[in-house]
Amino acid sequence: MATMKAKVKFFAALHQMMGTRELDLEVAEGLTVAELHRDLCARFPRLADYGDNLLFSVNAEYVPADHPLRDGDEVAFIPPVSGGADAH
Repeated sequence: MATMKAKVKFFAALHQMMGTRELDLEVAEGLTVAELHRDLCARFPRLADYGDNLLFSVNAEYVPADHPLRDGDEVAFIPPVSGGADAH
């Protein structure tokens, strides 16, 4: 099976939970963002705590979970952001 390189970045609470801001990985060629997420959840079970609430971006553009990855892509996992004050 052919592999490719991907950089995975973790934002907000994810980076604290994972203990790192980014990982450089070798992944299977043709993997989708959802498949990468599933594989990382198997390696880092606490990542699964976010379920389907994560947003994904590839090369700084938001993408759906079925987005296919290419060699050298930079993938970001972005948890939901809460907070902010009501302006009223």
